[in-house]
Amino acid sequence: MVDSSSERTVGPSPDPRASLARHRLDRLARGGRQQPNPGRPDPRSARRWLRYLGPIVRLAFRPALENAENAPPEGGYLLVANHSGLGNPDIACLIVGFLDRPEARFPAAMVHPVSFNSWPAGGWMARLGAIPSTYDAALGALSQGVPVLVFPGGDIDATRPIWRARRVDFGGRQGFLKIARSAKVPIVPMGIRGSHYAAPILFRSKILSTLLVFPRLSGVRRFPVTLLGVLGAVGFIALGPSIGWPLASILAMLWIVLPLAQIPWIPWTVRMRLGEPIRYEDLFPDESEETLQRAYDRVIGAVEDLVNVRERSNESAA
Repeated sequence: MVDSSSERTVGPSPDPRASLARHRLDRLARGGRQQPNPGRPDPRSARRWLRYLGPIVRLAFRPALENAENAPPEGGYLLVANHSGLGNPDIACLIVGFLDRPEARFPAAMVHPVSFNSWPAGGWMARLGAIPSTYDAALGALSQGVPVLVFPGGDIDATRPIWRARRVDFGGRQGFLKIARSAKVPIVPMGIRGSHYAAPILFRSKILSTLLVFPRLSGVRRFPVTLLGVLGAVGFIALGPSIGWPLASILAMLWIVLPLAQIPWIPWTVRMRLGEPIRYEDLFPDESEETLQRAYDRVIGAVEDLVNVRERSNESAA
């Protein structure tokens, strides 16, 4: 039996590129590099998430998915969000938030191809309906009427320092707009607030990213130095008189760059607020570069407004 959603076209007229993307999406699925049903989590994996990880995520972050009714009830759309706290709290809270809301359609999250094809993360992401962050995969999913989640800022946004927690930084990346324009779908802005405080970042370094090699290969151009990393390094340095300064220094440096120093360790409420859809026709009246820049400014402004909505409400009340 064929799901009727796979027959749905997006927008007022078929797009040849979207049709081609659909065929390439099928080919990726046959090659095992793409979940055959993007945006449709494997029921067994979903149950495991809610049973084993759901209670931990709810206890640590109390995720709240707000204004989910703003998402279009049918057809494809691009869910555009900020990325914070190295991304881990965002992803965990989004998965639990959408799985806890059956009436909200689960989006196909775009994941960096290196992470998508790595073990073991790639396997469970695919089973949760994720797709590699390529034009073909995104257009293929949208052409099937599946909502697609994208974090345009990627590592630039996810590794910004704690003192920029309320800012949104897409780094000038406009690829998501070209996807929406090609697929003729609306954009739904989403502001994520709170996850940046779960894993505070003090600063980030391009030099460290290059020296460590793997972060650079995986697309991380700026290596984040976290508060947990610095506290752990100070702890190892304090052991210098006991274990010797050379060993203490080596352990301190290793701790800073290990993934353990990047885990979310501070419980903090994470709120994910959806804004009203921005129609394709309103964003792209024409295909000029000036229109693309105006669309970029409008979307990033909408996401940032959603991130800071609480502060503005407090200021109005005062």
